[in-house]
Amino acid sequence: MFLPLYDHNPLRHVRRQFVTWGLIALNVAVFVFVQGGGLSEPAMQAASLSFGLVPAVLFDLRELAPELAIAPDGVSLVSYAFLHGSWVHLGGNMLFLWVFGDNVEDAMGHVRFLVFYLLCAAFAGFAHALLEPSSIVPLIGASGAVAGVIGAYLVLHPKVRVWVLALGRVPLRLPAWLLLAGWIAFQVFMALGGGDRQVAWWAHVAGAIAGAVLVVPMRRRGVPLLDRGLQG
Repeated sequence: MFLPLYDHNPLRHVRRQFVTWGLIALNVAVFVFVQGGGLSEPAMQAASLSFGLVPAVLFDLRELAPELAIAPDGVSLVSYAFLHGSWVHLGGNMLFLWVFGDNVEDAMGHVRFLVFYLLCAAFAGFAHALLEPSSIVPLIGASGAVAGVIGAYLVLHPKVRVWVLALGRVPLRLPAWLLLAGWIAFQVFMALGGGDRQVAWWAHVAGAIAGAVLVVPMRRRGVPLLDRGLQG
């Protein structure tokens, strides 16, 4: 569909988006360690089972082998969001987080933004597990958490114009509401229309809903909703 490149929406309350940078750095570091030669192929598969979200394990319908049951119960609701299957998977999520995460962090503050991000990841993961309770396929990726950032940005700054690369080659400058609401609508369409079952479409939708709802109570006092941002 499109790749976001830049939004002209300067920070107002924080000097630097340290949490956004930290989340990107952590995701990249984990990917490089797991996929970049730090682990063997069997070890990579074991990491996905140990720290990915396996619905049947979450609901105690299945058990991991003792050597894979490393993390305490429930940790996978967050840890899955720091694992990625490919550079494309990682890069797409981190690009959206880079473009839109700073303004959501600015609206909330560093600590609340981190809590918000993890809550969106957990809500998206739990929604996926509820819809696929017997699945033994591990869910991995930051898409649900990043969808939460997208939902929050849509509520905070729907009229800000964003530079995007459409169809992989055409630069366009479009309002955020059109891009982000369109992205969410696409996730719903794919979830209902039989999109690739290897993609957790409903987790994306759930994350976006969580983000749009949570940003209201978690934003700083006085931060407006539906703000235009700076136009230029």
